[in-house]
Amino acid sequence: MYQLTKISTAIAALGLSTILFMGQSIAVTSDVKNDTVEGSAKGTATKSTESNSKNQVTSNNNDVSPVTNGVSQKVAGKSKTAVSLNKFLPTIKYTTENLPMEAQKVNSATWKQGMKRNRDTTTKLQALLNWHQNGVGAVDGYWGKNSRKAMQAFQMANGLAVTDTLNIETWQALTKNDKLMAQPVLVNYQLTDADINIKTTVIPAGAEAKSKLEGMYYETVIEGLAEKFHISESYLKALNPNAKFALGETITVYNPGNPNIKPVSRVVADKATETLYAYDDKGILVASYPTTVGSTATPSPTGTHTVAVKVHEPNYTYTAENGSKSILPPGPNNPVGSVWIGLSKPSYGIHGSPDPARISRQASAGCIRLTNWDALALLGVIQSGATVEFK
Repeated sequence: MYQLTKISTAIAALGLSTILFMGQSIAVTSDVKNDTVEGSAKGTATKSTESNSKNQVTSNNNDVSPVTNGVSQKVAGKSKTAVSLNKFLPTIKYTTENLPMEAQKVNSATWKQGMKRNRDTTTKLQALLNWHQNGVGAVDGYWGKNSRKAMQAFQMANGLAVTDTLNIETWQALTKNDKLMAQPVLVNYQLTDADINIKTTVIPAGAEAKSKLEGMYYETVIEGLAEKFHISESYLKALNPNAKFALGETITVYNPGNPNIKPVSRVVADKATETLYAYDDKGILVASYPTTVGSTATPSPTGTHTVAVKVHEPNYTYTAENGSKSILPPGPNNPVGSVWIGLSKPSYGIHGSPDPARISRQASAGCIRLTNWDALALLGVIQSGATVEFK
């Protein structure tokens, strides 16, 4: 039997498995081998092609993430979208009193043409891109491919020149909303019982052993906190070098802001830019997310499909080459993460990931893979029957 590590389980099994969601069986027929996927994704984000430009030049500039005022990821109202988002995303109550000096430096960071970015300004830039609904993946204060792709998506949406590096026009567009600029990037957060006393587990190597777990939980409290605050584990530790991460302790965290609240009726999975673009029913670009879309060995489908099923906390059935099956329980470290959005084309979907740091940096077995938090945010707003296009 194949032995799967936590990372390679995520999609390596996908081509050989049957995925079971709430009693529904979606057969996977592709013939991928476990050792042919999860390789490093090659290349960097490319500039828009003519067809991409036509799809991505319009955005709703007035609909950026609202100022959170001490409560992040709490959507106002009783609309179906608001109810869904508040169900899927944890509410974060934070303060800004007595912030550590490092957090204050990030919050007050600015940038000018010709200025070399440091970790403070890069963290601020990542936050601004996130708050404009152009996701950068896990916030880490470093300029990488996901941050560059988010910036390019923002540039395309706002009719700016698409560049590989930050320029003054882009910075001015990102910072022209005074209320958004006043929102803190790093904040204080007091750890609660729900943060600390969580179920954790050791993720074993083999699929059969995984199937015997109660749930595919986080392996550590820090892993759970990093996902909650959309931050890399290493940056969370760096911001809190003396923290014990104990109940009642106050730590410094990234403020995720609020998600896109506009219903999504169409998404475009761009293989070249490794980005998922989300549009409302008026064709306005309302969000973009870094993604992994297929691989050389197991390419994603082509053409246009629709959203057929939406599942929070799916389980996952792995079928080995000898025909034996192992049903892996739900949880954030499930091979498809915390979300499955199945398409009208059987076996393909949009889903989460047990390893958010590797989004855009590895292969998938034809599906559209997002961070768990982006997948949850999309699950809350994407409409049943929404169009899913592969470019």
